[in-house]
Amino acid sequence: MALKLGELLLKAQLINQQQLTKALDEQKSTGGKLGEILQRLGYVTEDDIIECLSHQFGVPSINLRHFEIDSNVAKIIPVDLARKYNVIPVNKTGATLTLAMTDPTNIFAMDEITFMTGYRVEPVVASEEAIRERIDRNFGSSRELELKKVMEDLTTVDEAALELMEEEEELDVAKLAEESQEAPVVRLVNIMLTDAIKRGASDIHVEPYEKSFRVRYRIDGLLREVMNPPQRLQAAITSRLKVLAKLDIAEKRLPQDGRIKLKAKIEGRMRELDFRVSVLPTLHGEKVVLRLLDKENLRLDMTKLGFEKSSLKKFEDNILKPYGMILVTGPTGSGKTNTLYSALQRVNVPETNIITAEDPVEFQLPGVNQVQMKDAIGLNFAAALRSFLRQDPNIILVGEIRDFETAEIAIKAALTGHLVLSTLHTNDAPATISRLMNMGIEPFLVATSVNVIAAQRLIRKVCQSCKEEIETPIQALLSVGFPESEAHSLKLVKGRGCDKCTNSGYKGRLGLFEVMDITEDMRELILSGATAVELRRKAIEEGMITLRQSGLQKIREGLTTIDEVVRETVL
Repeated sequence: MALKLGELLLKAQLINQQQLTKALDEQKSTGGKLGEILQRLGYVTEDDIIECLSHQFGVPSINLRHFEIDSNVAKIIPVDLARKYNVIPVNKTGATLTLAMTDPTNIFAMDEITFMTGYRVEPVVASEEAIRERIDRNFGSSRELELKKVMEDLTTVDEAALELMEEEEELDVAKLAEESQEAPVVRLVNIMLTDAIKRGASDIHVEPYEKSFRVRYRIDGLLREVMNPPQRLQAAITSRLKVLAKLDIAEKRLPQDGRIKLKAKIEGRMRELDFRVSVLPTLHGEKVVLRLLDKENLRLDMTKLGFEKSSLKKFEDNILKPYGMILVTGPTGSGKTNTLYSALQRVNVPETNIITAEDPVEFQLPGVNQVQMKDAIGLNFAAALRSFLRQDPNIILVGEIRDFETAEIAIKAALTGHLVLSTLHTNDAPATISRLMNMGIEPFLVATSVNVIAAQRLIRKVCQSCKEEIETPIQALLSVGFPESEAHSLKLVKGRGCDKCTNSGYKGRLGLFEVMDITEDMRELILSGATAVELRRKAIEEGMITLRQSGLQKIREGLTTIDEVVRETVL
């Protein structure tokens, strides 16, 4: 567990320094989890630990020993993922999955589970031991699962392995290459790539299944099925995409990454198409995902991203400072890169030396020195950042702060006269402070280095061609956060559906922003070890517009719907 549990319990006055020292000494000699040792010594109970973590992170707690979990809900995620992060689903309501976790700040775990299941994850805190017990009860112990796998392996017919070997030997690379160049396949792939541009898609998913083969586009954040090519063309289409991306068409067992750059005539004019390509071996063949990097959709004007006026002023004032750290947070695909590029464009003048470390470099910015990360040869964010400091930079952009080493170097850079911009995976702006401290950064370094934190989400805009006013129950308006005085007179809009929005009622996306300025009062709170809840309360007192309030403002302006705001924000 990444949290410093001993310090949290000490701060909450549930244990004293002498008890913590004794428990740590025992941990050094016997091993084991600190929480379990403290319980065994009789210093704290399991409920004490859960309550302490719940208070620290502003997340509800749950005692799994007194809670019955539906086995179907528990098995929404696979056992290896449950054991990897020590988590277990406890409830499912609509599109929301409630997840019991020992570390509610582990955004990587929540992102992976969201991606795998399609559900929005809401964390609750539970003890490590209780979660492990529940995983064993619902899935069987790790030893039982290992034994079951061994038994399955023993009963597998040897001929299957022989057939597999023969199949691999029969792989004809020349034939695959030839099929990928056949006119129908070339034409189909060209249509797929250009059609995605016309429809405004951000990603193309080419997915093989046992008895079907489908292509989906991600449009305005949601996936839509657009075609089902004949299954017999699966290998040829995949090979064609791999040829375009300069990948090894003979390698079908390992993931591969590449890039496609093309010029095509779309709607009467030549367009440059740039796709980032990821190939992943699945059970029934290789799945290909293409991320469209469209320069024409890159908005570098900060006034058009969706900032409220007061939030934009706070953000702009801070990026114009000569040093300090600017952090943009949010889940994958929430537009963080676009916001950072817009900030760079705002400060990109001939007198300034700007260097970026990105993985990958999505768009090329004139006047900016961009460096592509290459983990295979040791060029990671931390290594690049160390090198940057010898390049006489004014402004440094680090694609993402993933670990203590990167965070430490970035903060030192911010404290030695450089403006540092970066991203972090947290749910909101106040939680970012806790996340940095959980990485191991001292509170005084966080308080003195960070200038501003912007959390963001992307929501779909109502189609302007077919929008119409709708009647909304007063209770629905009150439940999402509108004051009663406003709810009675508010007029909402919704898209009816037309050809321009492919009958979805939505066309395009815009951002919701929560900008937390680190004022002197906020610095004092950080130094005193305030929780994310306390920081949020103080930020709102100082005028911070929360993500939900930003969403409500977009509803007032007739730009989006209640459904979109509720899908991406919480009260």
